[in-house]
Amino acid sequence: MTRLDSAIRRLTAQRDLLDWASRTIPPDGVVVELGLGNGRTYDHLRHRLPGRTIYAFERVVAAHPDCIPASPCLIVGDIFETLPAFTRAVGAGAAALIHADIGSGDEALNAEVSRRMSPLFEPLLMRGGLLLGDRPFELPSCEDLSDRAGAPKGRYFVYRRV
Repeated sequence: MTRLDSAIRRLTAQRDLLDWASRTIPPDGVVVELGLGNGRTYDHLRHRLPGRTIYAFERVVAAHPDCIPASPCLIVGDIFETLPAFTRAVGAGAAALIHADIGSGDEALNAEVSRRMSPLFEPLLMRGGLLLGDRPFELPSCEDLSDRAGAPKGRYFVYRRV
């Protein structure tokens, strides 16, 4: 598979799963976008979930100007510091959806980031809430729905808080 084919496969899976999640998540709760990037998935989510509060986290903002959330919904800084502070501020179980697109080309680094981030997600995710990610996570209080949600094996991962 070429890198272009791989990118198309990843983006198609991402779009399809975000659409599915938008129809599936609980009706209340916030939406959390981890890794704003250029703002494509944030823009997609705000069109699919009008009226929902969407918080975007990014280390350094470089998104398209039309895809940058207004304050206080843009949280800039190291996610290992900003996400726990956010959870304390909004309260445990506040997120109906967490989308974590945080991977890089370095698989060893991805595994380490995934291992460190997993315990940060569970307190934030509400019962019945979904986490979609480009990496597998260790989430003991969540059910892995990747196969049932139609995620391409090893490409995207879907978890629901039980």
